Amino acid sequence: MNRRLCIFGEVLFDHFPNGKRVLGGAPFNVAWHLQAFGQAPYFISRIGDDPEGEAVCAAMRDWGMETDGVQIDPINPTGRVSVRFDGGEPIYDIVDHCAYDAIQSEPVDAGRIELLYHGSLALRAPISRQTAEKLRSGGPGTVFVDVNLRSPWWEREPVRETIQQAHWVKLNMDELDLLAPSSESVAMRADKFVREYVLAGLVLTRGSAGAEVFSANGECFAVRPETQVEVVDTVGAGDAFASVMILGLVAGWRPDVSLQRAQAFASALIGERGATVSDSGFYRPFINDWNL
Repeated sequence: MNRRLCIFGEVLFDHFPNGKRVLGGAPFNVAWHLQAFGQAPYFISRIGDDPEGEAVCAAMRDWGMETDGVQIDPINPTGRVSVRFDGGEPIYDIVDHCAYDAIQSEPVDAGRIELLYHGSLALRAPISRQTAEKLRSGGPGTVFVDVNLRSPWWEREPVRETIQQAHWVKLNMDELDLLAPSSESVAMRADKFVREYVLAGLVLTRGSAGAEVFSANGECFAVRPETQVEVVDTVGAGDAFASVMILGLVAGWRPDVSLQRAQAFASALIGERGATVSDSGFYRPFINDWNL
């Protein structure tokens, strides 16, 4: 089985107090965007044998995504995050013992995977963690780890071990502070991070302050969002950013070009409601501008 892109990890529904549910999960969001950009990613995850699992597959099929990498769990339910509000601020309860905690080994030749993407949340449980390790150890061309530290579902050493097996890593500022606390400048800390983990590159997102890429050869590129961006919903902005950085790695774009394009796409997404967009027309200007 020859797959160009392999996306591994959680798919889940965010459940809100008013009864609304929203489909998401960082790996799912990344796969969704890459599908829209014509990359046909192979998405490996696990859902429950329940109505929400059926809804996941229906959404993927409607979007033209393959579902043969999505396993059905007869015991554990489809991933769920309960959202509640305290003083107007959302509080997230990532439910334990979900189907994506038990992703089984896949019959995929990891040596033929050009790029493997995964986050850190799906590695919280032993079965999924072992499956991810097997994929990484099989020798995919590039491993892109999108660190998502969600308390209490992470521990420092397992995350560090995961990063040691990556080529590219994406962090936000909070995650850099947790994994590499220091009084030094951000640039010095990021450069040390790249050298400590022998990375090809580190993507550091900084919210409204933009993002930076630090490469193994000491280069640093920075981008800032345009001031006229209208913010509707920042949920999933980091996943949008990651999807275009991955697209750039596959397409062979220069890091500064990937960074500019990732920022442009993420800025467009936060003008929409939700972490993904079901209108293919939303992606068309980017596809045309980037000659995809």
